[in-house]
Amino acid sequence: MKKLLLSLMIGASCLSAGCSQLSETSANSVTAKQTQAVGGYLFATFKGEATPMTEQVYFMLSEDGKNWRALNNAEPVLVSKLGEKGVRDPYIIRSHDNQKFFMIATDLSINLNPDWGRAQTAASQSIVVWESQDLVNWSEPRLVKVAPDNAGCTWAPEAVWDEENQTYMVFWASKTADDNFSKHRIWAARTQDFKTFGEPFVYIEKPTTVIDTTIVKEEGVYYRFTKDERDKAITMEKSQQLMSGWSEVDEFSLKNLRGYEGPAAFVVEQNGEHANWNLLLDYYSKGKGYQTFSTHDLSSGEFIADENAMQFPFHPVRHGTVLSLNKTEYQRLLKADQTKQFTVGQ
Repeated sequence: MKKLLLSLMIGASCLSAGCSQLSETSANSVTAKQTQAVGGYLFATFKGEATPMTEQVYFMLSEDGKNWRALNNAEPVLVSKLGEKGVRDPYIIRSHDNQKFFMIATDLSINLNPDWGRAQTAASQSIVVWESQDLVNWSEPRLVKVAPDNAGCTWAPEAVWDEENQTYMVFWASKTADDNFSKHRIWAARTQDFKTFGEPFVYIEKPTTVIDTTIVKEEGVYYRFTKDERDKAITMEKSQQLMSGWSEVDEFSLKNLRGYEGPAAFVVEQNGEHANWNLLLDYYSKGKGYQTFSTHDLSSGEFIADENAMQFPFHPVRHGTVLSLNKTEYQRLLKADQTKQFTVGQ
């Protein structure tokens, strides 16, 4: 989300289904077996709030996770005319059974209503949801209420498959009237189908505002990146359980960075081997969009800035998701773009 006056890798991610690593190297589904080698990567993002159409969903495609091409002639692939008539922070998750994909996004248009105060205290209590079986043909968007009745906003929704409970846990940032909208907490709710959700509950609460959480899993350990307004910095936590046992990664090398948000992470592979993790952080305070930080060892928390890691077709690239693709999925998206199969609004 934008700056916090603006008072959960990628959103991010290498998803377990459809990639080559059979270990639990995943931002979402950690149970589905990967059946093909990684063939490329899909990036879902938005461009900012310059026009009503820049707050919609854009796709970029890459074969190597570094050099990206815009799909649909750099025009939106998905458009929401529901609710606030704009979407931000798009997040894609592959279903745990590898049968479909869900896209969720913030229901918000700052271009159409530039009052950031209202956006936190009197905006949408819903998220926008699309689904697809092939990443090319998408359902019509639907608006689904997930936040409490007294929530003032529902920002940056992400999702993770909870193996223990056999449900998806969708999580987002909300302020509520319970404390006169004094701070954001990370709320969550459970669903099987992204249509019907259980009661929302507080998932993360800190002394000050927290937003933009993303969760990944590697070798049985969950890692959680969040923007914490205490120091206006990104934090890194780890746990062997999704619902409890979280502790700070003290060695996290980026904890002193300021002015970044929207963390997103994904695994890059080379020659079928796990090469490194890319952590993307939106340098919103300078209007520069995503910057890349890399590590060969996620558990170490040691990331280095990699200014040449990503070559984007447009700027800025804002808070979004990277999804690992198998070769069939990559070729399908490439062909769809070449034959102009994407239609804005579908």
